[in-house]
Amino acid sequence: MIGYALAFGFGALGLALVLNLWRLFKGPGVADRILALDTMVINVIGIIVLTGIAQGSAASFEAALLLAMVGFVGTVAYAKFLLRGDVIE
Repeated sequence: MIGYALAFGFGALGLALVLNLWRLFKGPGVADRILALDTMVINVIGIIVLTGIAQGSAASFEAALLLAMVGFVGTVAYAKFLLRGDVIE
């Protein structure tokens, strides 16, 4: 039963990544593209977690946590650059 749930999860996250790529390339504004990148990071974190569940590896959960922290900092930096035009004051 867990195999079906993992397959559905991988399929749903794969579809979400494809739709995020579409929004990244077609997005009408820079803010939409930043949001698409942030959502892609969240989807990749989900894929890493699902891979860890499928393989029974604890190291992938640590990798997901590190990617979450880096993704958050990147999104904040992009947003600050969009608002002020400079990241470091």
